[in-house]
Amino acid sequence: MRSKLNIFAAAPSLVKEWQQAMLSLSASSSLEPSLTELVRLRASQINGCANCLNLHAAEARERGETEQRIYVLPGWREAPCYTERERAALGWTEALTRLSEGRGHESAYEALRAHFTEEEQVKLTLTINIINGWNRIVVGFGLWAEPAEVKAMAQQFAAQEAVA
Repeated sequence: MRSKLNIFAAAPSLVKEWQQAMLSLSASSSLEPSLTELVRLRASQINGCANCLNLHAAEARERGETEQRIYVLPGWREAPCYTERERAALGWTEALTRLSEGRGHESAYEALRAHFTEEEQVKLTLTINIINGWNRIVVGFGLWAEPAEVKAMAQQFAAQEAVA
């Protein structure tokens, strides 16, 4: 891993709690894994986080996502390959990621409400918040880790949690 600062050494308990929140959400989520990866990719595109784009594109491929859908994600509104549910999630992702721009929050929420249960709305919103947080941590500290390295760290973390 390359970075300006080793966040895992600088604040191990806080970073561990942050990772645990992400892993707990992923493990308990009723959201489709492909939808989750599209949301993570879209937020990372908006935020310009190359590391997260690299990581989540690899994870999306592992979960069966097509190259076409990964490549055309920035143009999801015009691309016919996304479902209405995915479009609602992507609209909500953009509204929350670009919150300071104040565009489309209400219409994005209406679409979200039409396609997601209340519990799913909360899980999706937490997913968006967590990836936006990771984007800021990664970009801010110049982190770069290959997907295999991240996967190994997650497995190590899970093994530590199972022992604890």
